[in-house]
Amino acid sequence: MKYAGRLAAVAFVGALSLAACGTDNNTGASGTTAATEAAADSGLSGTINAAGSSAQANAIDQWKKEFQAKNSGVSINYQPSGSGAGIQAFIQGTVALAGSDSALKDDEPAKADARCKTGKALNIPMVTGPVAVVYNLPGVEGLQLSPKTLGGIFNSKITKWDDPAIKADNPNATLPSTPIQAFHRADESGTSDNFTKFLEATADWPYEAAKAWPAEAKGQGAKGSDGIASSVKDTEGAISYVEMSFADNSQLQKAKVANGSGEFVELTPESAAKTVETAEIKGTGNDLALSIDYATKTPGAYPIVLVTYEITCEKGLPAEESKLVKSFLTYTASDEGQAALKDLGYAPLSGELLTKVRSTVEAIS
Repeated sequence: MKYAGRLAAVAFVGALSLAACGTDNNTGASGTTAATEAAADSGLSGTINAAGSSAQANAIDQWKKEFQAKNSGVSINYQPSGSGAGIQAFIQGTVALAGSDSALKDDEPAKADARCKTGKALNIPMVTGPVAVVYNLPGVEGLQLSPKTLGGIFNSKITKWDDPAIKADNPNATLPSTPIQAFHRADESGTSDNFTKFLEATADWPYEAAKAWPAEAKGQGAKGSDGIASSVKDTEGAISYVEMSFADNSQLQKAKVANGSGEFVELTPESAAKTVETAEIKGTGNDLALSIDYATKTPGAYPIVLVTYEITCEKGLPAEESKLVKSFLTYTASDEGQAALKDLGYAPLSGELLTKVRSTVEAIS
């Protein structure tokens, strides 16, 4: 059954504490048995304050429900305030865990390391969130869009739905002359960062990829993934980008997008997973920052994906805080935790990457 809930924003409350838990959290590379045992340890108690990516809000909501059901003494407060806000909250020390749809970059790693004091801040990929190109065009099903066409639309160069470029991508479709209403994230967002990275890599996008939408590209802004989904649903002629889970929950039309080989690919968890499987790990040590090939030519690979990272300290958090964060992440990386993602509109991690994620979580102390 598709989980259609929304994670309500909650205030950061209370200090994080942990009673003696009586578990060694001994999760090896395989992770399955130890993950289940850690998640079922009823001795855990305390509060995790976390914030960040709204793209993973539905995943966190489900994980929170399951983890707290097994650990009645634990409370997880997650504020889906956006990736940029989550990273700043982590750097400032008001949260123990930040969710970000992009790995730390520029001056963020140094600031995050300083917050961790005795250790490094880690980028731990945990949620694969396929980015859907969503649109509202009654009567037009199965729309196909090439990267170049998408670049023109979001750079305000293509302004009507019957533009020759869109017709060329959809030779058998009857397209109306409806004006295009292009929406983008108004807040800083890892979703925007990944979408503009895709455009920069594939569409002659003239701006630098960034969490903040370039003002020169114009368009209309909407705050958060919920805001994007609502705006598209309520506006005929609209187009935008949003995580697959929000697109599905709002029952929005999703376009097929051409990958690097020119193949128009329908977005599914499986087609998105093919792109993530080929991602290169650019982090060092236990840091698992990834480099995604947005111009992938892998057959059947959907090219616009984001990976949400859980950002925390490898070392340096108070011991009680560290144990509780480690136990929660052990659960999210478990077979049970990852299996829950598919029904929520995400693509579960698998193979070598999942093994490395589990090893990184085990290294938290």
